[in-house]
Amino acid sequence: MALGQARQGDFLMVWRLDRLASSLRHLIDIADDLNRRGVAFRSLTENIDTSTPSGRLLFNILGALSQMEREIIIERTRAGLVAAAARGRRGGRPAALDESKIRAARAMLASGSMSAIEVARQLGCAPSTLYRHLPGGRTAITEIA
Repeated sequence: MALGQARQGDFLMVWRLDRLASSLRHLIDIADDLNRRGVAFRSLTENIDTSTPSGRLLFNILGALSQMEREIIIERTRAGLVAAAARGRRGGRPAALDESKIRAARAMLASGSMSAIEVARQLGCAPSTLYRHLPGGRTAITEIA
């Protein structure tokens, strides 16, 4: 509420920085928005005042540290994914249908005794999963039957 009401020349004062934003990135975004609108920001506990050069410097240092932390997290995540792939691990949900189940589905559909919904239920998957794994989707199923 106070963020939306603040106008040029106003001061937005908070008791602590964590009372204004949930994360450092969010805090910096808010401070940038306030700065663009000509609203100064002051935190009483941390003694940061963006109307002064030293306050803006401290805020910029916090922003640089936040960016560095974010980039380190991304770098570590990518390295972990590469290491897992090298060990043969692959992320994501396991496939619902393997090749043997797809062959069984084709055979059941070709016999004409079961509908696609019944085949999917028999294989333990959703009908949409069955359609997705058969080339041509629903069209292929009607041609097989």
